[in-house]
Amino acid sequence: MIRTLLIIAGFLLSTGINAQTKPDSIREGDLIFQTSLSAQSKAIQLATQSKYSHCGIIFKDKNGYYVLEAISQVKRTPLAQWIARGQGKNFVVKRLKNADQVLNPVMLVKMKSEGQQLTGRAYDLTFEWSDTQIYCSELIWKIYERSTGLRIGKLEKLRDFDLSNDIVKKKMKARYGNRVPMNETVISPVSIFNSKLLKTVNLKEPV
Repeated sequence: MIRTLLIIAGFLLSTGINAQTKPDSIREGDLIFQTSLSAQSKAIQLATQSKYSHCGIIFKDKNGYYVLEAISQVKRTPLAQWIARGQGKNFVVKRLKNADQVLNPVMLVKMKSEGQQLTGRAYDLTFEWSDTQIYCSELIWKIYERSTGLRIGKLEKLRDFDLSNDIVKKKMKARYGNRVPMNETVISPVSIFNSKLLKTVNLKEPV
């Protein structure tokens, strides 16, 4: 009995799921959010007025759950490793409210195929709305829209964000010089996070 419990505990730790969550707390197609420790994280938080600066989409293969994310490039990262990389190892998982109807096995294959087509693309430092390079929330939005037809999160323009803070201004200057593309279409992590199509199913945050 003790050996069985140890095996179960080890599995939960390896997948990044704590022992107090429900068995279905993680599913393929779920979206996961964290506060990144990257150099641009603070600027993203300030500009979007949200603590969440990075996100990805959860899938599963023979090795277990992984996060498809855009970081240095679009790539797979084991779920536990992805969680460990965030600030305080905190995260929030969100899911389509009608996931049982939409995310059937055929649809998940289609979503993975869309993700595979973007895998290997370099991270988009200038947040352009093209497939040449991809940033994290853009990856999620495009996979869902192209697979399911659902637009998770409101598309905005760069001018819609709060660009007044000096940290943001410095980052913008470094990326764009004096020619900031204010009319560029952008999808932010917080816009996806706040989508009415989603519900929160799991989180680990400071009490």
